[in-house]
This record gives sequence, C-alpha cells and structure tokens, in this order.
Amino acid sequence: MVNENELPVEKELIVMGEGVGESSLNGITSGAIEIGHPEEDHHNGKPIDFSSFEKKDYVALFKELSKEDDFRKIDRIVKEGKPLYDHIRQNEKKGALDKYIAEGGIKEDFEFRLDELDHQVDATLKLIREKRNAYFKNIEEKKNESLRIKNEILEKLRVLVDGEDSPQAFQQFKELQKEWKNSGAVPVANLKTLWANYNAIIDRFYDHRNIYFELKELDRKKNLESKRELCAKAEKLLETKSIQAAVRELNDLHNEFKHIGPVPKEEQETLWQQLKAASDAIYTKRDAFVANLQAELHQNLEKKNAICEEIGSYSAFTSDRIKDWNQKTKELLELQKKWDGTGGVPRSIQKDINKKFWTAFKSFFHNKNLFFKKLDEERSKNLKLKEEIVARAIELKESSDWDKTSNELKNLQTKWKEIGPVPEKLREKIYQQFKEACDHFFGQRRGLLEKADNEQQENLVKKEAMITELGLLTSEKSGTVQLIRDLQNRFNAVGFVPKSSVASVKSRFNEAVSKAISSIDNISAEDRDSAALEIQLSGLKNDPEAERKIYHKEQSIRKQIAKVENEVAVLQNNLSFFDRSKNAEKFKEEYSVKIREAHDHIAQLKKQLKMLKQPD
Repeated sequence: MVNENELPVEKELIVMGEGVGESSLNGITSGAIEIGHPEEDHHNGKPIDFSSFEKKDYVALFKELSKEDDFRKIDRIVKEGKPLYDHIRQNEKKGALDKYIAEGGIKEDFEFRLDELDHQVDATLKLIREKRNAYFKNIEEKKNESLRIKNEILEKLRVLVDGEDSPQAFQQFKELQKEWKNSGAVPVANLKTLWANYNAIIDRFYDHRNIYFELKELDRKKNLESKRELCAKAEKLLETKSIQAAVRELNDLHNEFKHIGPVPKEEQETLWQQLKAASDAIYTKRDAFVANLQAELHQNLEKKNAICEEIGSYSAFTSDRIKDWNQKTKELLELQKKWDGTGGVPRSIQKDINKKFWTAFKSFFHNKNLFFKKLDEERSKNLKLKEEIVARAIELKESSDWDKTSNELKNLQTKWKEIGPVPEKLREKIYQQFKEACDHFFGQRRGLLEKADNEQQENLVKKEAMITELGLLTSEKSGTVQLIRDLQNRFNAVGFVPKSSVASVKSRFNEAVSKAISSIDNISAEDRDSAALEIQLSGLKNDPEAERKIYHKEQSIRKQIAKVENEVAVLQNNLSFFDRSKNAEKFKEEYSVKIREAHDHIAQLKKQLKMLKQPD
C-alpha cells in the first residue's frame, strides 16, 4: 500500500542542456515543467537578428527589456546579446588604442573612455540586475512568509488534534486545510519536513476523531470523486498534441491530487496506480520527445558547424572591386538564411557556436564598411578634383582665345578621365556641368570656324580672280609695275584662304607675278629685276611668318654676298699671275669682265639687302 500523501519520486523534464534533477511529487509546490525551444528568445514572438545591430540598437533592446517582468526571457536575450555588444566595445577600444599608439602614445598611458551609449547600456543592465534581484528577493520573502503561515497552521492543527471533539473542530480543520493549500510555496529546504509534519497531524486528526468517523468517510468519498476526476483528466492528456502543455497540465494535476486530502483506504492504491499509469505514459511520450529533440539538435549542430567552417573564409575576404564585395555579400546573406533555417542546437554549445558564426559575419561587414569608407573618401577626393576642373571649364567657356582654350579644355577632359569615379548620387550632375561648359565653348568655336571657312572660300575666289587678272596682263602685255604692285597689295589684303589651298594659290600668284613682270617691254632689265625684287619683298613682308622668312632671306643674301666676294678675291689673286704670260692681255680681259660682273652681282645683292631692311 502506498500513502497518497507520500507519492513516489518522478524525474523532472530535461530542459535543453540543464541538469537532470529529481524531486518527489509531494515536493512540487508550484510551477510547471516546461520545454522551451533553444533558439526562441520570446522577443515579440520572433528570434532576434543581431547581425545588423549597432550600439544604439542594443541600447533600445536593453531598455525595452528593463520594462519586462519575464526574467527567463530577459536572461536569454541578455546572454545572447551582451557578448555581441561587448565585442563591438572591444573593437572600438582596440581601434582607439591603435590610433593612440600610431599618434605616438604609450600603451601603458592609454585610457579608454566609454561613450554615452556605453554608459546607457551599463546603467540599463545594472537596472535589470537590481530589478531581477529584487524580484527573486521578493519571491524568497514570500516563501518565508508562506513558511511562517504554514507553521502557524500546523500549530493550530495540533491544537485541534489535542482538543475536544466537536462539529466546530472538524469545520475548523477543513478551513485550516484550505488555508494550507492556498498559503503558497515555501523554501525547498523546509519542504520535506513541513509536509511530513502536516501529513502526520492529518492522520492523527482522523484517527483520534472516531466520533466523526461518518463525517470523515463522507469527506473521503468526496475526495475520492475529486481524485477520480483528476485521474480521468490525466488520462485525457495523452491526446494532447503538445507534450510541453501535457507535462505542465500533469504537474498541476499532481499538485491538486496532493492537496485534496485522503480517500477510503481501499481505494488509495487503485487511484494512485491509475494516476501513475497515466503519468508514466506521458513521461514515456515526453522522454521520446526529448530524445528526438536531442537528436535533432545534434544534427542541427553538425549543420551549423559546417556553416561556420564555410563562413570562416569570409572574415578574411578582401578586394578592391565593388562587384566582388556585392557578390560576397549576396553569398553571405544566403548563408545567414541557411543558418536561420537550421534550427536550435544543444544549449551547452549554443553561445559558443552563435559567437563563432556572428563574429565571422560581423567581421566581413566590418571589413566591407572599411572598404566602402575608403572608397567614399577616394570618391570625395575625386569629386573635389572634378569640381576644380568644372570651375576652370566654366571660367574658359566664354573665352575667344580659341586655340589656347581649346587645347586647355582638351587637357581638362583627359584629366577628367584619369581621375576616377565620384559619389554615385553626384556623378551625373557634375558630368553634365562639365559637359555643358565644354559644349558651350566648342559650340561657339564651331560657329566661328564655320563662318571663317565661308570667308576663306570667298577669299580664295577673290585671289583666284587676281591670278586670272595677272594672266590677262601677261597675255595682253598690258601690265605695268604699278598695276602688278597694286594687285599684290590687294592679294595680301584679302585675308586667309582654306589651309589646303594656301601653298597652291600663293605659288600660282607668285608665278603669275613673275610672268606679268617679264611681259613688260618698256623698261630695262635692271628695272624689271628691281621691280620683281621689290614686289617679291613686299609679298614677303606681308606673309604671316614675315619676321622669320625675312630673317632667313637676309641670311641667304649675306651668304651669297660673302660667296661672290670670295670669288672676286680669288679672281683678283689669279689676275696677278698673268703679267708674265704670253697671252696675259687676253686672260686679264676675261678676268676683268668676271670681276666686274661679280661686283655688279654684289651691288645687286646689297641693293636687295637694303630693300629688305627698309621699313614699310
């Protein structure tokens, strides 16, 4: 026979990595055994994704938790989030130390100062700890108060047991039993002794109150019906789909069963075996659930270890191309989806494996942020350089110094291409500013060139007409030096012709001038040569490169003069050898003619030189 108030020991449910504890069912005073999903943080019913969290996000999360009263939920979230926040703080500290040392500081003198967010986190976590301590302190105080009340109830029960029998005593006894049931949980250390004393007093009361045997039996029959109903409810729990809910409900039923009171002795064992059978069936179902859950968690652990191995390479990834970073980001986010979809792992390893994954995850995005920060800095520098080019192009766009400005703008365009990209949001805007300035200048230049081309075509027609006019003077032999000089002056005054025709039209004009001068009959050869030279020099002085060509002409004449003077000196020297010669007079005459001709040539050259040096 088993005393219903001394129920057998049952194992509590293993909760994800927590130890297995044992306690007798008569030691369970409140609460239910629960199975919680290892990955569930109970934050608004959804898991928290810490991957994109910044310090301000942790501040908001911890402040929200400080308003909660579910400390199981609070502990789970803080245990997962606090190490990740500490990792951020350590990175900031390391970065500050590296910068301090790089600037010439000594490591031993370094002092890291927390920012406002750090102070808020520390203050909020301290508030949570204080609130949690106060909460559990309050629970302990309530348990101690319940212990005091239960001890008072025991004293009152002892007084009733030792007192006289009366209907009022039995009623008081039932009231005290009710008070006992409702007085709440007590410290675990006092639980066993308290229930032993209570059960002993209850047995004494019923054993010593023979005159109330009938009332006792009626009460036990009533208790029997109540306990049968509880047994039926326990059996019904096998149909419950949620094993967690079934275990919680079973604990409540055991607690109720224990408080109902005694039943007829012949029914005690039957009732207990009925409840025990239903309980064992649920525990068996629970054990199978836990075994399957553990197997699933270990399978998930293997999958997550594989993901951690895969994600490890991303923490060291580096590239100087945006496309590569974007591709790796896409791959990493796919890994995160795979990680999130894998499910829970054993609680004992949960923190370590989460840290391993999220450390690599955050390391990749930290490196990516550094890359884009550097890229932004480079693009900002590029933007400044291009803004300077735009400013210069705007200054030049109204310039009329066409060749110089054209070359400078072309150089600016080359520099523009070499500089590199600017921030994307400003790329089109600054390009359009530069393009508009260049287009404005080259548009004006193009219009002017088109106008100049038309004028040059007209000038070519005019010069062709003058060449024709010279041809008529030559063919009709009606030309004069003055007419030819006037035509040359008109030719020089006309202006530019197309570049492709410059050499041709000039050559044909000079040839026509020479022919026209040669066709004049009423002047001497010397005057004709003089006129030809004068006209030639006049044309030379009106040439766009007159200074250079006149200089070269002058040098050429001087060389000819020097050459002829040298020939005269040689002739005169040779003439002195003919004095003793038989034919001396003949040779002397020939050499004298050559010397006179050479002097005439020198005089002609000096005349040309004098005419060349005369001002206009």
